[in-house]
Amino acid sequence: MTIKNHIVALASILSMRMLGLFMIFPIFSLYAQQLPNITPLLIGLAIGIYGLTQAILQIPFGMLSDRIGRKPIIYFGLLIFAIGSVVAALSSSITGIIIGRALQGSGAIASTVLALTADLSTEEDRTKAMATLGVSIGMSFILALIIGPIFYNWIGISGIFWLTAALAISGIAILYYWVPEPINCNSIIKTSFKAVLKNTQLLRLDIGILLLHFSLTALFVVLPIRLATQVDAVWQVYIPVLSLSIVAMVPCIILAEKYNHMKLVFLTAIAILALSQLGFSYLHTNFIGIVIMLFLFFTAFNVLEASLPSLISKLTPTDSKGTAMGVYSTAQFLGAFLGGISGGFLHQYYGIETVFIICALLIFIWLIFALTMKNITKR
Repeated sequence: MTIKNHIVALASILSMRMLGLFMIFPIFSLYAQQLPNITPLLIGLAIGIYGLTQAILQIPFGMLSDRIGRKPIIYFGLLIFAIGSVVAALSSSITGIIIGRALQGSGAIASTVLALTADLSTEEDRTKAMATLGVSIGMSFILALIIGPIFYNWIGISGIFWLTAALAISGIAILYYWVPEPINCNSIIKTSFKAVLKNTQLLRLDIGILLLHFSLTALFVVLPIRLATQVDAVWQVYIPVLSLSIVAMVPCIILAEKYNHMKLVFLTAIAILALSQLGFSYLHTNFIGIVIMLFLFFTAFNVLEASLPSLISKLTPTDSKGTAMGVYSTAQFLGAFLGGISGGFLHQYYGIETVFIICALLIFIWLIFALTMKNITKR
């Protein structure tokens, strides 16, 4: 089997897992309205709690994989993820779903999969391999938003959680049959965390992925509720908007990678992301306004989600990649948790507009940090 086959297999494992996590994003806020004792804060907690357990366990799982091997940790993580999905599928209360989502997040394998990718890649192929994983995760997110509402109409929220469990079991099969054991594990802790955390270029990207997923999760705590007041079937909005955002993303990525304008594209995407959140705060009661802002948001989000893993790989010394990826993954999932809980809290006590304004403010702060980032050239 070639390296390319390994990367495709590992990318599919991460993608199926992310697909399961993200499918409830566009519809859970609507479903939760029928649950007893529901509040916006509990909705945000249910959507984002997976990020907290992911953030806590991401680096410990990576470290443990250095001792007992990458594949046993990934098997264990996928199994825990499947169990959490079953718990959520069987639950008829918000508490049960929160517990199930927390268990889903406890299968924290992202940093271990990234480390295994590094183990199975040559130095020449590593940047491309990491970028492939990043793009596959981004594409699984887009697909999840498109099919989530459709599957919800077919099989309900419980059926989506059962499907998620099935995807986790499929991931176990792919890992067993198509991913070999690495001959040598490149330690995920090759260098100290202190050295990685003192790297200001990497810190900018870690802050970026945290705020990117903060804004994403906060958005989906409140946006489905607002969209439901405008249209009968929210999937009729998501499919064309997401499809157009993918088309718009392609020339941006080509401009960044092929023509070496990464910093320009990166900064522009952050600015558009912030402006879209600001636009939501003013236009969230206007259907056309929501659609336009949603298109801008997802175009910028897709560009950033695809670019950030590649930038991390390019800016990190070879012997620090595992540690850097562990910190990056932790920041990503912590952002998802903070976005969910903050979105629910702000919605419950200060209104929907406040959610968007706070997100816009945080992204503008990210833009200020990113302005001083050094320009990235192809290596």
